[in-house]
Amino acid sequence: MRTMSGRRALWFCLGQSLICLAGLAATSNSVRANESPLIERFKSTWRAQDGETIEQIISNVSKVAQFVPRMWGVAELDQNDYVFFSWTRHRDDTSDEQYVITWKIALDGTIQLASTYAKPMELGWRALALSLIASEVKDGERDANLRFLHDPSNFNFVTTTQGRLGDLLRQGRCTILEPVGVDYLPKQNDKPTEKGDLWRVLLVVNCNIPGPRFFTHNGVITFEKSEGQDWEPQSSFAKRIAAFPPGSWFARMEPREREELEGSESPR
Repeated sequence: MRTMSGRRALWFCLGQSLICLAGLAATSNSVRANESPLIERFKSTWRAQDGETIEQIISNVSKVAQFVPRMWGVAELDQNDYVFFSWTRHRDDTSDEQYVITWKIALDGTIQLASTYAKPMELGWRALALSLIASEVKDGERDANLRFLHDPSNFNFVTTTQGRLGDLLRQGRCTILEPVGVDYLPKQNDKPTEKGDLWRVLLVVNCNIPGPRFFTHNGVITFEKSEGQDWEPQSSFAKRIAAFPPGSWFARMEPREREELEGSESPR
């Protein structure tokens, strides 16, 4: 892509931490997928961490989220190739209401997903669908798929020493509330001491089991995962879920431990 308008559009997309408008799709030298060896090579090479292909992810996400596939394209910038895919939330959206997912193809063939908001797809199609639906809810979109968003089984991509998170929540008789967060957090260069470059899952739940009310009612569950690492519990509730069998998360609390947890939890 050598036109100035296309270059600006590409940098606009790469620079956004959330969903970006697809000016790239309208200004680049985009082509149909069956005309581009680069796109075909990308589709046959790229895989999510669970082995899913990009076409499987797009197909599955389009069935549960407001995610209408539009077009594939390629672009060239600073001697690097880029593959991009555009989509809209609604079939009647105009071209300036499209969104873009962009991958950078390095000179050595390495593929890097450059659109931060879409990084949950590296965990599989359910993680991307959950992230997009959560954004729909936040943006006030009508008909967001709350049933999918609140289904514990969709969070089984988060694993613990006790088992998969969704299974544990179901066995612990937990109901998922709002908000739901499935996000990728890049590290800010100007904040080296802060966490970053990780995936985060945040849930608020009600659980029909004995235990402290600040856990069983509007309890906060947070897990994080860095590249190449296992999921790690972050909130107090998440740590108990990872340490004890489902439904018995609070059976082994000593009085002093209960007091310390109550004191450490900020009021909601």
